[in-house]
Amino acid sequence: MISEGYIIFNKLKNTIRISILPLAKGIPVSPNMLTIIGLAVSIVTAMIFARGYVVLGGVFILLSGIFDVLDGGVARASNRITAFGAVLDSVCDRYADGIIFVGIIYGLLSRNIVSDQLFLIPDWLWCSLALIGSYLVSYTRARSEAAGAKSMNIGFAERPERMILLVLGAFTGYLVAAIVLIVVLTHITSLQRLIQAERSLRSGR
Repeated sequence: MISEGYIIFNKLKNTIRISILPLAKGIPVSPNMLTIIGLAVSIVTAMIFARGYVVLGGVFILLSGIFDVLDGGVARASNRITAFGAVLDSVCDRYADGIIFVGIIYGLLSRNIVSDQLFLIPDWLWCSLALIGSYLVSYTRARSEAAGAKSMNIGFAERPERMILLVLGAFTGYLVAAIVLIVVLTHITSLQRLIQAERSLRSGR
């Protein structure tokens, strides 16, 4: 059931990327500038969460996601895909992940975001574990591919999925519950990628 959902979600992401190409052709802004604008929106998102405006924070996550889709779409539509663009996009994504969680942590510690503890674990600790897991998902893939591992795009906790969970949590009032789910999924995904890396490096495929 989970694997089927993952396949459907991947198809949906690919459909969105393809459907956005006609729009991307008419955007005069460079892909790298769109990436930087997306990062700026993420910084504003963190400030919004820090002030306790959770629903508005969810809206701004969606807004940053639009720029995250557009930069790749513009790069493909204008044939401006570059190695540095990919590096910049990855670095900005990691920074955006970190700053959004920092904003949420500040909002929780300052009581601007009101929430009950889950499983007797402080909310800020759940956020910290989610941030660690988010970085591990990306790092495990990057380090494994650098070592020669293949087919590392597995798991259900890549950045779009994590942001969607945060948005759903923000809109429904279950932000911390969504963060707990991110903790579970990111660490499972990291473990899946470690297992895949071991198999791929051992077999040479």
